[in-house]
Amino acid sequence: MVTYSVLTILFILIISFIASLVRSTLGFGEALVAVPLFLFFLPVDIAVPLSVMLSVVIALVIVIQDHKKIYFNSAKWLILYAALGVPIGIIILMYGNEVFVKIGLGILIILYSLYSLYFNSNTVLKEDSKFWLFVCGFLSGIFGGAYGVNGPPLVVYGNLRQWSPKYFRATLQAYFLPVSLISVVGYYAKGLVTPQVNTYFLVSLITTIPAIFLGRYLNHQLKDGEFFKYVYWGLMVISGILIFSTGIAT
Repeated sequence: MVTYSVLTILFILIISFIASLVRSTLGFGEALVAVPLFLFFLPVDIAVPLSVMLSVVIALVIVIQDHKKIYFNSAKWLILYAALGVPIGIIILMYGNEVFVKIGLGILIILYSLYSLYFNSNTVLKEDSKFWLFVCGFLSGIFGGAYGVNGPPLVVYGNLRQWSPKYFRATLQAYFLPVSLISVVGYYAKGLVTPQVNTYFLVSLITTIPAIFLGRYLNHQLKDGEFFKYVYWGLMVISGILIFSTGIAT
């Protein structure tokens, strides 16, 4: 019989709130906040499915809330091209050096974010570009298949298209919802969604749901010109967590 520690429940409530707030405000990033923190007191086969199940709820609520703000055509192609990249990501996960890949990826994201913040780029897409949809979607699939880091290439595309905070947040959820659902189905098939995971998931909803609505409010307060500054700073923080958690794991 599984016993549930009060302290564990408290930590799950706090972490779920913080991670969901980040995701709902910026449109991405909850997994790289939640998973490393969950791993301090939960085994990986509980932490990862729990995080992905939260991702499904967040994406579903936001899609219902703001479906009129989704660029469905962009989301469709990003999902399609991401599906092509996922197998490569899985190969990297299976055969690559985890420490080098995670640290290298974190450094690359930080450098790109600094470049985007402090060096002006004149590259702006007035309409969808199949080339950039492929590049960003494909890289998102690779990063996601390897270590669940789908977000950065999607940020690049959203920035190139100059999406407003509301449309950026909503469109990314149209991408994450099917991707996360597929992952959850896979976890069910592998027997990773246990009664313990389900219990923690139901408990986490106590703080996840309010965080989604608070994040929506915060997202709508962000000005278009400043939004991606917050996004890139968020990326750098998340990349720092990725690098730090890799060092802890080793």
